[in-house]
Amino acid sequence: MVDVTLWAGLRPLADDQKTLRIEATTIRELLRKLEAQYPALAGPIRNQIAVVVDGVIYRDDWSATIPEGAEVFLMRRLAGG
Repeated sequence: MVDVTLWAGLRPLADDQKTLRIEATTIRELLRKLEAQYPALAGPIRNQIAVVVDGVIYRDDWSATIPEGAEVFLMRRLAGG
C-alpha cells in the first residue's frame, strides 16, 4: 500500500481527499486503480500529471516500480522549453 498525495486541483475529483491509499507496485497499476476508483481523475491522469516517487519525477515511464512505503505525489505536469 502507498499513500498518494494529490495536488489541490485533483482533490475535487477524488471526493475532496488530499491523500489516497492505494495498493500498487508500479506507476501504471497505481494510475489504473485511481481511474477505476475515481473515474473523474481519468482525464487529468492521461493528460496533465507527473508522478513523483520518493523525489524522482516520472512523466511517461509508467513501468517504474513503487517501493512499499514510498512517498508518492501526483503533480501537474509542467511544460518547459
